[in-house]
Amino acid sequence: MYDYVIAGAGSAGCVLAERLSREPAVRVLLVEAGGADRHPYLRIPKGVGKLFGDPAFSWHYRTRPLREGGNPEVWVRGKVLGGSSSVNGMVYNRGGRADWDGLERLGNPGWGWDSVLPAFQAIEDNALGPSPTRGTAGPLHISTVRDPDPLCDELIATGGAFGLRPVPDVNEEDGERIGYTMATIKAGQRFSAARAFLRPARSRPNLTITRDTTVTRVLFDGDKAVGVRVRGAGGQEQDVHARHEVILSLGSLATPRLLQLSGIGPAEVLRAAGVEVRLDRPHVGARLREHRCLALRFRLNAPLGVNRYLATPAAQARTAAAYLLTRRGPLARPAYDVMAFLKSRPDLERPDTEVLLAPWSLAALRPGRPTGVEKEPGVSACAMVLRPTSEGSLAITSADPDAGLDIDPGYFSTEYDRQVAADLFRRLRDFFATDPIASRIRHEMFPGPDVRSDAEEEIVRSALDGGYCGFHAIGTCAMGPGADDVTDARLRVRGIDHLRVVDASVLPSMVSGNLNGPVMAMAWRAAEFIRDEA
Repeated sequence: MYDYVIAGAGSAGCVLAERLSREPAVRVLLVEAGGADRHPYLRIPKGVGKLFGDPAFSWHYRTRPLREGGNPEVWVRGKVLGGSSSVNGMVYNRGGRADWDGLERLGNPGWGWDSVLPAFQAIEDNALGPSPTRGTAGPLHISTVRDPDPLCDELIATGGAFGLRPVPDVNEEDGERIGYTMATIKAGQRFSAARAFLRPARSRPNLTITRDTTVTRVLFDGDKAVGVRVRGAGGQEQDVHARHEVILSLGSLATPRLLQLSGIGPAEVLRAAGVEVRLDRPHVGARLREHRCLALRFRLNAPLGVNRYLATPAAQARTAAAYLLTRRGPLARPAYDVMAFLKSRPDLERPDTEVLLAPWSLAALRPGRPTGVEKEPGVSACAMVLRPTSEGSLAITSADPDAGLDIDPGYFSTEYDRQVAADLFRRLRDFFATDPIASRIRHEMFPGPDVRSDAEEEIVRSALDGGYCGFHAIGTCAMGPGADDVTDARLRVRGIDHLRVVDASVLPSMVSGNLNGPVMAMAWRAAEFIRDEA
């Protein structure tokens, strides 16, 4: 018998396990379906490109086709201690005051900026030093790019010429700005949630961590959650019980799946899948929002950038050898070196789009194969509507925990998202037509001249056919004050006692930026709720 059973050792689960196990008398079980995070590629920031398509380290969720006549895509999530923080691009954002205050205005007390900022400050060990918003004594190391490629300086200079404010810390303000990416990297190595939070806590006798163990059901006694059913690597099942709470931290895809498998979800979905309905909750798996990244790639007119260091096996070997000696170079940097926040229209109060920039260009993506770069020099942009309003959904298709999900991404289903994406695309083309970067470009490779800047439909289609999933799904167990909201402001599942959700699925609206940092801060805050209620 444990006091708390936490399903999922991702960004939220690692934080919760560390925080809740600080009290020696409290017994905590952390259950992870993946394995240990010992593979050397998981330590190398750019090394994850070798593992991203490997089912041993990541879950692969197949979606519906993104448009009529189009193709589905695969959404990847981490399947290892640290979850997606062990395989992501390491970009660290917080979101802005307006985002968090907006959560509170939606009826979620305790989630305003003044409540959440202390959690960010508590978790952060920021290499830029203390400030009114940065923390420096926390377990999670955050740094900026140490030895940038010279082309990145030109991208930032271009931003300045374009009207953006160059800043040392893109998280310190909420205006139009550009700067080097803040990332969860320390001394040239990935700093995942497992490294930051689990590693210091794993020797505690009251914390048990099980790997290669899948949670297949939540167990109930009437309207009270009392534990979970788990399945080990060999297929054997057992029931594990929790004295105080079951906490689901499996992410915005797997948490609603587990709730539905356990009988909590839309009644028609559960019955169609052969699951007995315990609690008819239409919004479990609904209200899904995800960033859709528009892609632009340009061919350079000189041998600049990073492609030459990574495109061939010989180049990779030389770059890897240099990295092992110095912990510097292209392999030591985040997925995207430079980031900017733009307004899609000049009359807006704050930026509504994010742009990630890199001195490299990817070769054609091949499902199930490692990601590679082109041999010819290139530069790339990945851009997104920061706070999308389009909603998708997910649903189980069977009572079998291993069956696939029916995922409808819902991209660009609102005119707001389509208009902002089109305006963003036009601004990006203007950006790359600005010196100094304009003088480096030979031509636009993707989407190319067939996509006209004044054609919204062509722009949206290029984003659906050649863009990327942001890996930032939210909303599928959204909190709110209404009786039909899945969770309340303390992240407790309505209608079931002793069951809580702590991950990105509880966000009813998107915070501005990448979500790894916000999820860890939310888990830190949730641990305070849990301890207060114990």
